[in-house]
Amino acid sequence: MPLVRSIIHALWMLVTVVPWGIWMVTSSIWSTGTQMWWKAQRWLTWAVGPIGRAILGIEVRVTGYENLPIGEKSPAILLVKHQSTLETFLIPTLMPHPLAFVFKRELIYVPFFGWAMGRMDMIHIDRSLKAQAFSRVVDQGKRLLAEGVWVIMFPEGTRIARGQKGVYKHGGTRLAVETGAPVIPIAVTSAKVWPRKAFIKRPGIVDVSIGKPIPSQGREPDELLREVEAWIEAEMRRLDPEAYK
Repeated sequence: MPLVRSIIHALWMLVTVVPWGIWMVTSSIWSTGTQMWWKAQRWLTWAVGPIGRAILGIEVRVTGYENLPIGEKSPAILLVKHQSTLETFLIPTLMPHPLAFVFKRELIYVPFFGWAMGRMDMIHIDRSLKAQAFSRVVDQGKRLLAEGVWVIMFPEGTRIARGQKGVYKHGGTRLAVETGAPVIPIAVTSAKVWPRKAFIKRPGIVDVSIGKPIPSQGREPDELLREVEAWIEAEMRRLDPEAYK
């Protein structure tokens, strides 16, 4: 049954992403960055909301909403545990602000989905440029945060297997220190139902835990990263103890 459910969901994604991608590229001619964001969020909400629940049997349980900054222009940098594709779709549907992902430039060439991302006001970087790439992240990050857009990054850089810990990189905490924005650590148990690099998804509950804001002003990026890492990994063990036996 999980295989059948996964096939149906994949077909839904394939069929809907084509007109959605065309609509996003076309509407970018007259839409603002914020309008583009909410157009994108509607499709993501269907993919992991009603459709995800009805077809895949995946439920989402969120705690810590009260930890999110209040205010239309209050800045925040979200640093999220990365176990599967699910959180890249899910986190935008949960947040009250538009988000800007920091992602490698190659993704904008993916048909339809990547084309749509390329037309949105996000931060796509050329990793081969290294120092110049980070300068671009800081420059764009400062502008977006000032506009009330939150920046989201995955400090492990890639999807990590359930019960494992990747190498946390300090790009997100460097950006936080440069901009003075607080860091919001987020733990997600997505691999319980949607493992990395796996086609078959299984029904179940995904826990999303939003931590308290961690101030960045006057901090060192590495020191701040250690605090973020300690909170996320401790919270992952609390939410999914079976995976860390």
